[in-house]
Parts: sequence; C-alpha cells; structure tokens
Amino acid sequence: MARAELNVGEPHPAAQSAKDYIASQGFESLAMWQESFASCAIEGNRLGEICSETLARLMKGLPVSDRYVLGLAWTIKGGNNGHKHVGSKSRRVRGKESTSKHSSD
Repeated sequence: MARAELNVGEPHPAAQSAKDYIASQGFESLAMWQESFASCAIEGNRLGEICSETLARLMKGLPVSDRYVLGLAWTIKGGNNGHKHVGSKSRRVRGKESTSKHSSD
C-alpha cells in the first residue's frame, strides 16, 4: 500500500480532531444543528439528510465513518463562520459570493 493511502481500519489523521470539534459545540448547539439539518432533510436537501443522520449517530454514540465525521465538522464549522451550506449553493463570482437555492445540495 502506498504511503499516502490509509490502511484498512486506519482512521484518517484528522478524524479525531473533527469529532472533538463537533463535541466541543455543546449539547444545545448540536440540538440546534440537528433540528436545522432535519428540517432541510425533510425538504429533500441531500446535505441535510446526510448531516442529520451523521449527527444523530454521533449523539447516540454509534460508529460513524471518518468521511462523514469530517464532512459534518466542515459543515458545522462553515455554518458557525457565517457560510451558507444547508439549503443553498454558494460560489464565488468576480470576488463576490453568489448564493442560489438548490434542493439537491
């Protein structure tokens, strides 16, 4: 196996940091995120569906794959920094952020 590839069963080096970041948000904040993700999931938003289920599994202490933990942490971190992730698609246009609604995000 190449040095840049993870061995079977080897966690991604950033996965524990991502889990720690999520846990550091506190129960009230995570409950708010869970409600937001679930609300978006009901509307068919793919990111909302994935993040809602991932967060629910983490809050129940169930195992979650590294890529789901990393994605959830990235989404929460972006949301905490004022970036829109759930329910919108952002892209840079000539130095400005453009946001358009997409139900399949």
